[in-house]
Amino acid sequence: MRENMSTTMRAAVCVRAGGPDVLEIREVPVPAVREGWSLVQVKAAGLNRSELRTRQGHSPNVRFPRVLGIECVGIVAASTDPTIPDGTTVAAVMGEMGREFDGGYAEYALLPNSLLMPVSTTLPWDALAALPETYLTARGSLDALGIAPKDGGRLLIRGGTSSVGMAAASIASSYGVEVAATTRQQDRSDALTAVGVDHVLVDAGGPLTASMHSVWPEGPDYVLDLVGAHTAVDSLRLVRRGGTVCVAGSLSGWLIPDFEPIAMIPSGTKFTAFHSHNLEGSAGTTVLQRIVHEVEAGVYRPNVDHVFGLDDIVAAHRYMENNRATGKLVVVP
Repeated sequence: MRENMSTTMRAAVCVRAGGPDVLEIREVPVPAVREGWSLVQVKAAGLNRSELRTRQGHSPNVRFPRVLGIECVGIVAASTDPTIPDGTTVAAVMGEMGREFDGGYAEYALLPNSLLMPVSTTLPWDALAALPETYLTARGSLDALGIAPKDGGRLLIRGGTSSVGMAAASIASSYGVEVAATTRQQDRSDALTAVGVDHVLVDAGGPLTASMHSVWPEGPDYVLDLVGAHTAVDSLRLVRRGGTVCVAGSLSGWLIPDFEPIAMIPSGTKFTAFHSHNLEGSAGTTVLQRIVHEVEAGVYRPNVDHVFGLDDIVAAHRYMENNRATGKLVVVP
């Protein structure tokens, strides 16, 4: 650790399961560096709904108090990995951040070297923080669906105004894919068309069959379902026979109630999933660097809805819980 570094830091600590008010700003010790782990000065952290559910008590392996945050970007302050020296700009995602060990809602985070992704960028910290979990998940999901550049096809994104949905629309549009996306609020249509969505479908909470068939009578070739548990079976009905559905989000929870695969997956239709742990650490470094370059070039957008200070973490969680965001929320310590 650098000699002039403070021995204490500010962190948003989740003291127990509950509502947003269980997040408390506390002065806590800066974590001590140990072999295989490096200390990162957190410059910004993206907020994710999985943190909301952890705060609510739905992550059974989490023990409180805990500093939440499954991703962050920052500068290595004290390295134990000679290939990632002090001063390197890094991102980190998943790997039980904010669950088994303290995560990004703090001024410093002690992280396993295996999670660190060095990145070269000119982006401001809030824009960079909007990319790792969001764009890696979007890119991995499109790969799982089998969508590649210049392949064309028709993609339906359920949960289109989520940060991952907007990132997926940006990437798919750049691939030449025709994109439809759902939103529950008509006034968010402009935000979707701005990232490349061709058809905006207002989701009133019931089956999408009528509105979907008015756009594509035979259904989409692909469905990226970010709502998850409550809509996955309906997505299997919507996709054209032989198409592919990928569940990569859990906005409605993790479990599909009363799921019967043989009865509910049409013959020939493919049902898959993507989880961002597949692009943790070195597995995601090259992909993330490519995404950063595309954002710097203006091909993709960081889609930041709102930037909160650490002192405003309670308000940030309320904002997230009330589904007010169109895009990514970021906290800056």
